Amino acid sequence: MDPSFHRFGELFAQLGLPADPASVTAFLCAHRPLPGHIALADAPFWNPAQSALLREEWAEDADWAEVVDRLNAALRA
Repeated sequence: MDPSFHRFGELFAQLGLPADPASVTAFLCAHRPLPGHIALADAPFWNPAQSALLREEWAEDADWAEVVDRLNAALRA
């Protein structure tokens, strides 16, 4: 397995959220759809540390950027 490939559960754990599949699904259902005019990191349901993590990982195009992009897409579905 490529160590730079991260799953939603791993990102949720980094964000300090429950990371089991049921919790991830519940989070997505509770917070979607995220309006198109709101950047993922600016969504009102993140605390400041979570917003900073999402913003930094995406801006740095770090190995977490792909899963952050997938989270963004999942919240807009």
